[in-house]
Amino acid sequence: MFLSTFEKQLDSKRRLVVPQDFRAAVSGPFDGVFCFPSIESDCIEGGGKALFDRYGGVIEELDFGDPLRTALETSVLGGMAKLSFDTAGRITLPETLCEMFGLTDWVVIVGLGERFQIWEREAFQAHRAAQREAAREGLAQLRAQQRAARAAGGAA
Repeated sequence: MFLSTFEKQLDSKRRLVVPQDFRAAVSGPFDGVFCFPSIESDCIEGGGKALFDRYGGVIEELDFGDPLRTALETSVLGGMAKLSFDTAGRITLPETLCEMFGLTDWVVIVGLGERFQIWEREAFQAHRAAQREAAREGLAQLRAQQRAARAAGGAA
């Protein structure tokens, strides 16, 4: 699993040291990660073969020619880069992905379980604040629903 949040600096060649814990979490046919433009946020999404297989499975469930399948194929498979680790545990981010998300200097790498995201530092700070608020509101709603369900079950 990819856990925690790390701030890292890109060097002049767009190389990024991947946290050791993240490198250890990757298992697959090559020594590296799969990265592509995230569908849900303005950042790079990445992971190992398990993430690649999960997206592949979702795509395969859809009929050939289905507009959603085509969109996922274009966004995920068409945008994917296989990035190998060098001897120092670095990956070199493709220029197109760096330009797409404004990655020039400091980035934030965020572990999200079976995947991770690479963000421009200031963009992530705003995203994290919005996600924290969404989590608070969502948890409060979930707890209210659970209390209501317990109350309804006890009244029966």
